[in-house]
Amino acid sequence: MAELNHTTPRASDPERAHPFHPSWGSRALWAGLVLYLVYAATTLDLTWARFLVGIDQGGELLGRLFPANFGRWELLLNDLIESLQIAIIASVVGIVISLFVGLLAARNLMPNLVSAPMRVFIALCRTFHPVIIAILFVKAVGFGALAGILTLIVASVGFIAKLFAEAIEEISLKQVEAIRATGAGFASIILFGVLPQVFSRFIGFSMYQLDSNLRNSTMVGIVGAGGLGGTLFSAFQRFDYDFVTAILITIIALILVGEALSNAVRRVFQ
Repeated sequence: MAELNHTTPRASDPERAHPFHPSWGSRALWAGLVLYLVYAATTLDLTWARFLVGIDQGGELLGRLFPANFGRWELLLNDLIESLQIAIIASVVGIVISLFVGLLAARNLMPNLVSAPMRVFIALCRTFHPVIIAILFVKAVGFGALAGILTLIVASVGFIAKLFAEAIEEISLKQVEAIRATGAGFASIILFGVLPQVFSRFIGFSMYQLDSNLRNSTMVGIVGAGGLGGTLFSAFQRFDYDFVTAILITIIALILVGEALSNAVRRVFQ
């Protein structure tokens, strides 16, 4: 009993009182982060006074946004259809291209001589924001839906091809080796050994990208790449805020349509 009491740690034991030793490196890191945040806030002129002014102006803006003006509903409907067409066409083409690019970028199926350039291409597609890419395509092919479609195709390849390649790299190669042992060609190996293992994930990636393209199709129009974005930007420039609200409600309707479409596609392939 005395031996048990001797080995039991006491409250006055230093190890009992301080079970976690302080890390001066982590404390210095957190202190440096706080100091940097304070420095960044001062250099960017983030003041409480500006925040209060913004609240007042925001309240005034909300008062001018409502009620929504749907008097130009034909223009809204035409732009809505155009944004939907841009998103669907770009998604379909981008998904098909991403399927091949993702296969070529998978390092467990392709040699480095093939996969490395494909991964560089995917990284380039993902480097710039869609608005920047839209500006380049507007300069190249002119204003309109074509620039928006090309922009969203690039964005789709940058996202889906990367995730698809990573999904292929996580597959079990036993099924691939079994099909290869039968003497099947490369196309049969891909169709029966690779795609069945990643098909459900690929559908999920594709539906997410469709949803993203529906949102981006309204954004790239701000720089002249078709869709609702151009009308929204013009309404802001005219201070036509009640029409802005109508456009925003239309964009919400577009996203809801895309969500319903995504759910329908998932039910088909489940």
